[in-house]
Amino acid sequence: MYVCSCFGITEKQVREHAETGACTPRQIAGACKAGTDCGSCVRKIQALLGRGSCPRRENLDPVVLAPAVEATAVVPAAEAA
Repeated sequence: MYVCSCFGITEKQVREHAETGACTPRQIAGACKAGTDCGSCVRKIQALLGRGSCPRRENLDPVVLAPAVEATAVVPAAEAA
C-alpha cells in the first residue's frame, strides 16, 4: 500500500528505510522524500514507525525520543556573581 502518493513510497519502503536506521519521519523524508511535498503522509509514517518498524528504537534512550526542549543560556558562576 502507498504511504506517500506524491513520491510513490510504499509501506514496505518505509519499513526498509527504518530497518537501515531512519527512525523518525524526518529521517524517512531524508531517505526517500516521503512527507516533504504535501505532508499528508507524515501521520502514516509516524504510525508505521510507532509499530516497531525501527529496530533501533528499542535500544534508544527515552531522553533521545523526548521532544526537544528550548535551550537556555548558561551563565558561568563567576559572571553571575
